[in-house]
Amino acid sequence: MGLSRARTGVDELGRRIPPTDSVRSFSTTNTSTTVFSASRYTPSISGSIASTSNGTEKKGKRKFIEKRKNSNPNPVFSSADPSIRDDIDSLGTLASHSSSLGVRRPSHQGQQSSRETFKIRIYRANNTYHVVSCGFNVTVAMLQPALNAKLLLGEERETHKLYLKERGRERILGQTERPADIVRRRLEQAGYDATDGIELLRGEGLAFLLKFVYKSQVFGPAEQSLNIENYEQVDLSGRSLRTIPVDLHQHAAEIISLSLSRNPMLDLPLDFIQSTSTSFTELRLSHMALKKVPPNIRFATSLTRLDLSSNRIGDLDDAYIDHIPGLKVLKVQNNRMEKLPWHLPRLRKLTDLNISNNKFKVLPVVVCRLESLRDLDISFNNILELPEEIGDLRNLEHLIMVGNQITSIPPKAESLVSLRRLDCRRNAISDMSVIGMLPKLEMLSTDHNRLSGVDLCLGPCLKAIEAGYNEITELRVTGSIDNPGPYTALFSLDVSHAKLSSISSRALSSLPSLRVLNLSHNTIKTLPPTLGDLEYLETLKCADNILERLPEGIGRLRKLEILDVHENNLTELPGELWACASLIKLNATSNMIEKWEAPCAPPPTTQLQSHSPGSTTEGDPDADSLNTLDKRKTSVVSVSNTSSGSRLPSLAYALEKLYLGENQLTADALGFLSLFPELKVLNLSFNLIQDLPPTFFKNFLSEVPPLPTPPPSWSASTPTLHSQTQKSQPTQKSCLEELYLSGNRITTLPTEELARMTRMTTLFLNGNRLQTLPQELGKVTSLMILDVGSNLLKYNIYNWEFDWNWNFNKNLKYLNLSGNKHLQIKSDYTKLGHGGSRHSRDPGSSAAAIRQQSLGGFSDLAQIRVLGLMDITITTTGQTADIPDEHEDRRIRTSESTVCGMAYGIADTLGRNEHLNMLDLVHEFPSARKDEALFAIFGRSHPPKAMPAGISGNKIAKYLRDNFVKVFKGQLNALKKERAEGYTDALRRSFLKINQNLHDELFSNRKQVQASSSSSGIVGSNADITDAFVSRGGASGAVLYFRGKTMYIANVGDALAVVSRGGKPRPVSLKHDPYHPLEISRIRAAEGWISPEGLVNDEIDISRSFGFFHLPPINARPDITTWELSEQDEFVIIANRGLWDFVSYKTAVDIARRDHGEPMLAAQKLRDFALSYGADGSTMIMVISVSDLFTGRSRENSIADPQMYKPINSKTRVPDRSLARLKDEPPAPEGHIALVFTDIRNSTHLWDVNRGMNTAWRLHNTLLRRTLRFCGGYEVKTEGDSFMCAFPTTMQAVWWCLTVQMELLEQEWPLEILECEDGKQIYDLDNRLIAQGLSVRMGIHCGSPLCEVDPVNHRMDYFGPMVNRSARINSSAAGGQIMCSQEVIREIKAQLLNGSPTLQSNSQPHEAVDNVRKLGVTIIDIGEVKLKGLELPEQLSAIYPAHLGSRSNLRDTVVDPGASGSRVQFSVSQIRQLGLVCLRLESLATSRIFREIAERKSSIQTISEQDHDEEEDLLYIYGDPNLLLPPLDEKTSTDRDMTLVLDSLSGRIENAIAKIREKANEASVKDSLISALNKKGCIDERTLQSILSIVQGI
Repeated sequence: MGLSRARTGVDELGRRIPPTDSVRSFSTTNTSTTVFSASRYTPSISGSIASTSNGTEKKGKRKFIEKRKNSNPNPVFSSADPSIRDDIDSLGTLASHSSSLGVRRPSHQGQQSSRETFKIRIYRANNTYHVVSCGFNVTVAMLQPALNAKLLLGEERETHKLYLKERGRERILGQTERPADIVRRRLEQAGYDATDGIELLRGEGLAFLLKFVYKSQVFGPAEQSLNIENYEQVDLSGRSLRTIPVDLHQHAAEIISLSLSRNPMLDLPLDFIQSTSTSFTELRLSHMALKKVPPNIRFATSLTRLDLSSNRIGDLDDAYIDHIPGLKVLKVQNNRMEKLPWHLPRLRKLTDLNISNNKFKVLPVVVCRLESLRDLDISFNNILELPEEIGDLRNLEHLIMVGNQITSIPPKAESLVSLRRLDCRRNAISDMSVIGMLPKLEMLSTDHNRLSGVDLCLGPCLKAIEAGYNEITELRVTGSIDNPGPYTALFSLDVSHAKLSSISSRALSSLPSLRVLNLSHNTIKTLPPTLGDLEYLETLKCADNILERLPEGIGRLRKLEILDVHENNLTELPGELWACASLIKLNATSNMIEKWEAPCAPPPTTQLQSHSPGSTTEGDPDADSLNTLDKRKTSVVSVSNTSSGSRLPSLAYALEKLYLGENQLTADALGFLSLFPELKVLNLSFNLIQDLPPTFFKNFLSEVPPLPTPPPSWSASTPTLHSQTQKSQPTQKSCLEELYLSGNRITTLPTEELARMTRMTTLFLNGNRLQTLPQELGKVTSLMILDVGSNLLKYNIYNWEFDWNWNFNKNLKYLNLSGNKHLQIKSDYTKLGHGGSRHSRDPGSSAAAIRQQSLGGFSDLAQIRVLGLMDITITTTGQTADIPDEHEDRRIRTSESTVCGMAYGIADTLGRNEHLNMLDLVHEFPSARKDEALFAIFGRSHPPKAMPAGISGNKIAKYLRDNFVKVFKGQLNALKKERAEGYTDALRRSFLKINQNLHDELFSNRKQVQASSSSSGIVGSNADITDAFVSRGGASGAVLYFRGKTMYIANVGDALAVVSRGGKPRPVSLKHDPYHPLEISRIRAAEGWISPEGLVNDEIDISRSFGFFHLPPINARPDITTWELSEQDEFVIIANRGLWDFVSYKTAVDIARRDHGEPMLAAQKLRDFALSYGADGSTMIMVISVSDLFTGRSRENSIADPQMYKPINSKTRVPDRSLARLKDEPPAPEGHIALVFTDIRNSTHLWDVNRGMNTAWRLHNTLLRRTLRFCGGYEVKTEGDSFMCAFPTTMQAVWWCLTVQMELLEQEWPLEILECEDGKQIYDLDNRLIAQGLSVRMGIHCGSPLCEVDPVNHRMDYFGPMVNRSARINSSAAGGQIMCSQEVIREIKAQLLNGSPTLQSNSQPHEAVDNVRKLGVTIIDIGEVKLKGLELPEQLSAIYPAHLGSRSNLRDTVVDPGASGSRVQFSVSQIRQLGLVCLRLESLATSRIFREIAERKSSIQTISEQDHDEEEDLLYIYGDPNLLLPPLDEKTSTDRDMTLVLDSLSGRIENAIAKIREKANEASVKDSLISALNKKGCIDERTLQSILSIVQGI
């Protein structure tokens, strides 16, 4: 820096005195600063550059340089400027600027942008750095001279360049690039706001994202040793290469495949390309930040595979890849292309093209000219439509177009005759009929589209259809003349998560080859008997429907292996199931099953009692014997008691997994268990089992045939030959591995044969009434998972001779005792004598093994992963409790279940890898913050698939749990009130800061481990492997921060929270799904991409998370919600995807609401339901009772909700599982009551023409019945779609009506309903949605009717004038309107508008009044209305919820005979085209061809032409379609007119087709007869023709 020093002096503060030119230098003892005027380098851009240099960062005061507002457009800093001194001392990184996440900044030429600055560290080659403060408009060209003047000497200056190191790669910055703007963009991509960067990224913090290095371009670090062993397949990815190594030049001719990905190389030397041979066929240049294709690639004419993916390429115009004639594979996904070059079709051999994750808005037509193309991927662009030319790709085999906005498939796509697979998920396609008939199509994926139906007239090769998450309301069967027979090739059909209400018998009959059928999450009530004809069916899923029974003929499904019918309304399992000889898994959880019927076709009684031992004939057991098993309380016949030749049902030998949780089974109905010798998993949780039979475990024992007599052998101890052998005795074994008995009324656990459950690893007994556990449980040495939480355990744990003690089960990995509030554990050492006490029932068992141990401790459970001791009393006698320490693979819970007055509960599972994957955090802030608490969960449901067995991936979750509170407290204390910063800012910064700390922790430790390993010579140790996997791992997280009665929720990933408000789920977090449009945009902006499977960079299925630092698109910026708690809020559920992937929000709230007074029990119940529904990963659930903030804890000593065990009366039971979970229906009101009548507007018309009406009607019924339970209403009766309901008070009736009208807007109506005239969306002047879907009218009246119980249905009915008046009031209402009598309005005004009180005003419940007040009421006076059948007019008023008050401005909607109730909107042109088809078919039926008059030839013709026309007229019919078809007009014809014409044309077409088919059959009979007679030679064809003509003329 000699030149600068010669020109400057030093002032009194030790700073350099600047000269008069534009470069001024300042110096202090420790630092030196150079400030440059940007205008000196670029006059058109105003800005400044300031630099500070020192060897190591000086610790001290850190301030941020504020925006400089100077009237001088080209400011030059003076020595008096105090901000310069702040700059010198400040080591902050980010300037204050106005941009926020996701918002683009103004143009770089903007005046305001030029005044904002960043502090950036510029590192030297020796790892020292120089701090530069520069504006966003400062380019590398402007910055480089300043860096040369400050950092370099003499001739070195020309050889230095500014490098950017990020994402594991290094590149030279271009002269026009702006370093400060690069920093800003990276901060936004990492989730930081401007202020976040100021507070969080100081010092070396920016290196977490990127690093600037100013070093020599010539004399860089020594070239790494390549260690290339095979020069044919060369992989140099991620080597920081700037050019081709010399060694590679020397062996260029040997190269076949070369990968240079993730290198900062910008071009390929031409001499290297020319040195390669014709065998050079593959080149990979991905992740290299290329903006242009290296021009020399075109000279590699021998290439067949070229990978340019994950760069920044905008187009291929200058690439000239058409010069590579043999190119077969071109991958350019994840770039920035919007077009393709015109010369692309010259690649005549191109077979594989991937242009996904670009910016295409239309599919370039040039793609459709690639004649040899076989694989095309256009996923995740912005394509709206496909060109008609798509049909020209006749060789195309695979078409992937996931995640676009395509609405239709062009008709010419029927020419894709070679297409085998089409993946068009995540679009808006409504019709796939064009594709279904393709001749070679094998796989069709159409999830998440807008399909309203599936046509089962399919191509001959189609094997699988995935059509879930659509608006499907029917499976259409369409036959054809050429192929009227059933379709036989389809193996798999998935129409789950749709709107199906029924399945036709014809639809199933057309799929005889089906092996997998998924109908889950629909509204199907019955399945047709033809289901039994699917003889090859292996998997049937019909979960979450409303099935009332399994179909007849299900026993004919002999190959059925999996039957999943959980979440239905089944009341029994049919006897036909016993004939399913291959059924391995049966899941009937969450039904209303009371019994399992005996087999339908029993064999003679004697066959069960005695059977020849050598017989192998299969049959069914005696029905009387099975009925005896059902009727008797204990099982008297078990598999172990039957002889080896006894005949059992076919199912008995196949079934391995049986899930019957949440049903109505009692102990008397468990006799069938004795017939399942191979059962491995049994789930009977949440039934009505009070006492298990004493022989319960004996049911699971089966006899093992005796081993053959061993031959004589020599003893190992003596040389004497054993000539005498003992005869082998038959033994008994148990296959049972998992047993779930949670949530019953079990008081004792049977002990008989319990110790012989040698394979049982999992036992769930939580939520029962157990007071003790038997000593025999300790003999089940294979037990690893035991949950006995939330019982009534209270016994002496040291009485090990009679009662269970955990120390005998050494293999336990999961032990939960939480919730047993009366259980006491005293830390005391109990010495057992050698051989145990004389009172021991098994004196020689395990006494010696525990001779000198503490039976009250847990340290001997060496394999324990989770130990739950919440609410357990642990006392010590002068010594510390013997509880093991926590670590990353162990969680110990010993706290109370109350924080800040709120009760909470936790439940979890280990998952299949038997390691911890999730961790919980509960923290109550100290006394200074009495009203503050924090709840959180961290982790992943499933470990990475590549994670080796035996390695715990929980290090990240452990770090987050241990450090989050500390980081959060720091951010709370750092909030600046003057900037209006709040708790949401603290939460966001805590997520970002702890993620940054996690990065430093992981990678600093990794470097230390690698250094120690290399110094000790250890390579490939387990620590290295674990560290490598952990550093590439991540974790989701959800944090709830309570401050007073305000809740702040922050989450990343798939850990979510839901609030129950008045029994209705309210999601308060957002799942970060890569498919979400906003997340797609953010990921693409961060140069990431999404695979068709929905994985970010083809690795993980979430778009935000802690960790995953090798994936730049993944950041830890949380989604934050502020929720003001009210008295309506009951509890919050926090859980990971182990719950939410299997249980809906509504179901979870319904399940937990029954037990929300005991959140521990509620959490365990949700966990058990998730397991029953199929969860196999690590599940964590936390339930927090927020209602305690308003009501306090009134049930401190209760263990379980008595309602949970309340049996359901068969006379009053509602056959609906979803309603059974809610609170019981109130008794029928009597005396002065309120009656409400409802019906659906235009329902008759909708039933006639709209196929979505069936599904919509069931949604309507479910909504009304659920809401009745919440509002305390009584369903009197229904008739069609009309409801009659009674309420004990008027305000409850008003509450119910207002709530129903609001929730009708939120229903997921079928697409057919939403697109028809009666269900279309309507918005008011403020653009608020006020109507959609079914429109329901309501009428309310109050009075005292006559009451009488109906003797048939045992329900209360009401009679009298008051009932008639109520019905007439409803009839006077319009759709979406609530019509009220004068009495009802008077009560509303008394409660809400300070009106005069009525006689019933004091009896109105506060809950109803408060809810009506919150909904708001808009009252519209209608006046006197003459009601049908009533003499005097009635004073009526209409009411609406306040949000829907603008409905009053809508015209009175009545049935419009011309309106269409169908979603298909007809046009005259469509009807005319159909009419032409009809005319042509009718002509063909007469053996002639119809032509319009316009097609006839001119009248000026030659004679010969006239003769020809006379012959032609015999074949053609000419006519005017306008005369032969019914008249229609676009302006005057209504939908009804067109519907009538359509009906007429349909009949004519059917008649014509029938006539054509008849003629075709006659011709075939004639030809067959002629052929048969000719073969015999008895008559010639001419004679036969004569005979036939005579016969036809008779």
